[in-house]
Amino acid sequence: MPKNRTLFLADYCLTPFERIPAGGILCERDKILAIGGASAFSRYEDGLEIIDMKGCYAMPGFIDSHIHGTGPLDTANAGTDSFQLSEMSRRLVRHGVTTFLPTLISMPGERLLRAVDAIAAQIEAGITDADVPGIHLEGPFLNPEKRGSQKADDLMNIDLGFARELIETGRNRIKIMTFAPELERSVELVELLLQNGVIPSMGHSMADEAETIRCIEAGALRCTYVFNGMPSLSHKKSTLTDVALTDDRVSVEMIVDGLHVHPRMIDLAARCKPKDKLIGISNSVSPSGSVEVEGVRRDGRTIEIIRNREGVITGSTLTLENSWLQLMSYAKLEQSLAAACFTSNPAADLGLITRGEIKPGKRADIAFFDAKTNQVRMTVSRGRIIYRKDDAE
Repeated sequence: MPKNRTLFLADYCLTPFERIPAGGILCERDKILAIGGASAFSRYEDGLEIIDMKGCYAMPGFIDSHIHGTGPLDTANAGTDSFQLSEMSRRLVRHGVTTFLPTLISMPGERLLRAVDAIAAQIEAGITDADVPGIHLEGPFLNPEKRGSQKADDLMNIDLGFARELIETGRNRIKIMTFAPELERSVELVELLLQNGVIPSMGHSMADEAETIRCIEAGALRCTYVFNGMPSLSHKKSTLTDVALTDDRVSVEMIVDGLHVHPRMIDLAARCKPKDKLIGISNSVSPSGSVEVEGVRRDGRTIEIIRNREGVITGSTLTLENSWLQLMSYAKLEQSLAAACFTSNPAADLGLITRGEIKPGKRADIAFFDAKTNQVRMTVSRGRIIYRKDDAE
């Protein structure tokens, strides 16, 4: 009886921990069965489909744990007919993303609850392209002084009752909540989040050393986009920023567009953190309806920077297939280490133990990149080809 297996061939594979030349990845349904040199695999098995991606290299599908929108789609519109999570998922696979967390900024209480409910409902209805294991709430318990592009009126002091309401509305779909450690009752919030399977992430904060360490000791072992929305580094005062960089227990997100964070500071973060604690994110937003879209050239490509009415950067349209290359350049990281920041590191951070690595037993989430242009040629999610560049043109 045919086994209905697929053998993907590539010039090389980044697992991402090792580089396998002339690589083969054998999959059955949604699982990876084996990986190794292509010559190790029989090509005559009954029912075997062979997909030869000559001129390409393979690596695990990207995991974006902080993304607000893409194209015309913006999570701020969740709960309205204009936002369809399935369409956001379909668009992201073109960029090699196989897993993402739709991220909501702070909103008035009832509106935020409606947005959480709407996204949770769409997740439960089923997403067929890039997978959505949960939601990232970037607020509302943030410091107004470091609110960035968020509205001060949408922020609030920590309200444990409202936090419980958000968790219940999310129906176990809230994966991360960003909060400011200096706010009163922050330790109680950390404990509540952990009890409900939500990862507490420190950010949009003016927390000092003691306030930060208190929350770390309570279990907050993650930092939302380091350097942004927090105090600048100082040689006279310790804050959330330097503690997050130097405490090896803490994972840090970082936006790697060279604009939110200067390339040399990206290099600094990569030198400070254990290599498995650095997580690359897009913080991508939709340009639709924005007040100002500014095209900025970086490394031979134009990045669209989005600003609000106050001129504050709300995000960019950069996607992860470009971000990981820039991380490799800015931080002088080896290819495998840079790739890990967008694959195995976020998978481990989010507890997604079956993702982020090309390895037997893992999910068959694989992205194939043109070896010359480094652009996505094909994306495989759960063993299915969900994007192929030649087919899309």
